[in-house]
Amino acid sequence: MTKIKGLNPLYPPLNRLKLSCKISLTGGKAMVEIEGVVEEIIFRNEQNGYTVLELDIEGDMVTAVGVMPFVTVGERIKVQGEWVVHPDYGDQIRVINYQTLSPNTLEGIERFLASGLIPGIGPVTARKIVERFGLDSLHVIETEPHRLREIKGLSDEKIKRISEAYEMQKGIKEVMVFLHQFGISSHMAIKIYKEYGNNAIEIIKQNPYRLADDIFGIGFKTADKIAESLGIDPHSTYRISAGARYVLMQYAANGHTYVPKELLKKETAQLLEVSEEEVEDAFVLLAQNEKIHIERFEDETVGVYYIPYYVAELHTAERLFTMTVTQCEDLKIDVQKEIRDFEKEAGIVLEKTQKLAVEEAIKNSVVVITGGPGTGKTTIINCIIRIFEKANKKVALAAPTGRAAKRITEATGKEAKTIHRLLEYTYTEEEGKGFNKNEKDPLKYDVIIIDEASMVDILLMNALLKAIPAGSRLILVGDADQLPSVGAGNVLRDIIDSGIVKVIRLKEIFRQQKESLIVVNAHKINNGEYPTYNDKNGDFFFLSVATQEDMLKTILDLVTNRLPKAYGFHPVNDIQVLTPMKKGIIGVHNLNIELQKVLNPPSKDKAEKPMKEFTFRVGDKVMQIKNNYRMTWKRGHEEGEGVFNGDIGIIQSIDEELQEVTVYFDDEKVVTYDFSDLDELTLSYAITVHKSQGSEFPVVIMPVTYGPPMLLTRNLLYTAVTRAKKLVVLVGQEKYLKFMIDNNRISKRYSGLLSRLKKTLIYIQ
Repeated sequence: MTKIKGLNPLYPPLNRLKLSCKISLTGGKAMVEIEGVVEEIIFRNEQNGYTVLELDIEGDMVTAVGVMPFVTVGERIKVQGEWVVHPDYGDQIRVINYQTLSPNTLEGIERFLASGLIPGIGPVTARKIVERFGLDSLHVIETEPHRLREIKGLSDEKIKRISEAYEMQKGIKEVMVFLHQFGISSHMAIKIYKEYGNNAIEIIKQNPYRLADDIFGIGFKTADKIAESLGIDPHSTYRISAGARYVLMQYAANGHTYVPKELLKKETAQLLEVSEEEVEDAFVLLAQNEKIHIERFEDETVGVYYIPYYVAELHTAERLFTMTVTQCEDLKIDVQKEIRDFEKEAGIVLEKTQKLAVEEAIKNSVVVITGGPGTGKTTIINCIIRIFEKANKKVALAAPTGRAAKRITEATGKEAKTIHRLLEYTYTEEEGKGFNKNEKDPLKYDVIIIDEASMVDILLMNALLKAIPAGSRLILVGDADQLPSVGAGNVLRDIIDSGIVKVIRLKEIFRQQKESLIVVNAHKINNGEYPTYNDKNGDFFFLSVATQEDMLKTILDLVTNRLPKAYGFHPVNDIQVLTPMKKGIIGVHNLNIELQKVLNPPSKDKAEKPMKEFTFRVGDKVMQIKNNYRMTWKRGHEEGEGVFNGDIGIIQSIDEELQEVTVYFDDEKVVTYDFSDLDELTLSYAITVHKSQGSEFPVVIMPVTYGPPMLLTRNLLYTAVTRAKKLVVLVGQEKYLKFMIDNNRISKRYSGLLSRLKKTLIYIQ
């Protein structure tokens, strides 16, 4: 190998450079080492870090290509690589190694600070900093950030954020280089660094499977690929245990509290390409370490629980039994008189079953009131609240989601909280997520009413029951015929079917509600009957459209033109498109892209942030798609933590300088997202029917077409229709509408709550 400095007659591209370059000749190739300032990022693949950039070598431009994650405009870098000639783009350096250097000129420092790498510093602030501190600018930010107070317009809070961001970007580069070899994108690497900090590499090397548990967006297969690269034995019990736990959690995400052992064993073995005997050995180890619980049921089948779901299911059954057999305080109330007084004040007359529901709510520690739309559930809640408060009893009203809580607040005039807020959700680094209200510090209420109870999963029900003090009453109100909770469990249906608590079923539709085809048709659908539609003065329409392409065009026209003109509905605030499917022309993803084009198109006046599959824009309707217990929010002067799966809001602002997106949610929470957390949001002009649970919209539009039979079910259609308050428009083919109504398939959920509750009947009867 020969080292040459300066001009090289064999490689003319080097001759034009004013800066001397180190050149090594190896196998006829010129290996070079050059320092320069990044002038422009021409292209970057965020998934693998592959970058094409222009490097300024003292006034001369050189194109460098290769894996260079997180390099930014204005940075000074040293690259090592080989000269190549691209057939289209000419001379380039194919980068093999690179390292970042601190900028050493005023212009370089300013461009580096203005690049957006450090949230809080944009072009204007960058110029002010360089004008004030010159070549010492980076040193001041790193070691004397308090001196930034000398810059007019920088608050203490902003200075703190700048200092923290600068420290993070220094530490993150090593982590990103490490992660990019495994195909982890720069975006995801930032999330990992934020979770683990400077210990990220060490943590991942010790247990790469933690990534699948801790980082939203990283699945088991990615973690497994990293483990393989790190030399972890594919047949190790450690790997197989992680795989089994992953499969368990996938079932939990689909609503199951346990998985039949043989099924879990088979799927784990297939996923990991190991023998079922090896998986069996891993089960033993997991059970010994109390990570899973293995239980044999009365029918001799064996189920495997992930421990949190087992504990929640067991304690829910025990607590419900205890509440049922505990005699609640006799209030000495003349219930019939109180009902008459309520009827007189409200100007209504309760029907027989409604009166019975009120009576049972007064008498029992636990009662379930279930019924479809128009059967008067809200009226009963109002009557119950009035009677208990007149008896000087403290009543709490709550619902599983912010939107559901807001709706019942408007219907009753009494503040309703989310269950998380009622239980005072909290998160600490030491103890993780939890609730301040529990068996040690229970709720200070005599009566707890939960609306939309069909949405409550087993983990939340367990948390709620732990916080209800002895002698208090629990009233669960909901529609058991809707889709079950998004989270694991089949809680409301299991409680109803168990027979251990008093259940009141409301079937009669209120006279004034009978005028609504939405209400009438919902009950028809639920009974397996075909709906009535297309009365020109009605509120339920079916538009017959043959192809999915035409369905899409019709939906866009309805949202933007026909419904706003005919009824005055607001296209974003009033109209919600629901769909059974995620993929395809009328799947949720494509519908959102097409609806955004017509409802919130690009504008020079609207900031936007491109994402992998779509672009967020100020004014966009968005939804949170995972429970984030750490996300902070503000509501006026109130502050708290926790943004939850299904919360819907509008993007208020996008700040490129701070790298933040601010969202105003339906329950008046204002949440600020870091750019690295935006994968927790999605556009929500269209949402799946499952995601609509607990919500109510003035107008619902839904495509009706072919799809998997497991999605085209009666209770999915019923759930969609019951989300509408003023108007339903179905768009598609009648044969598929009839197919959905005829398809009374209810997906089986593996849940042990029903059998546990039934076992307690012998002690009650």
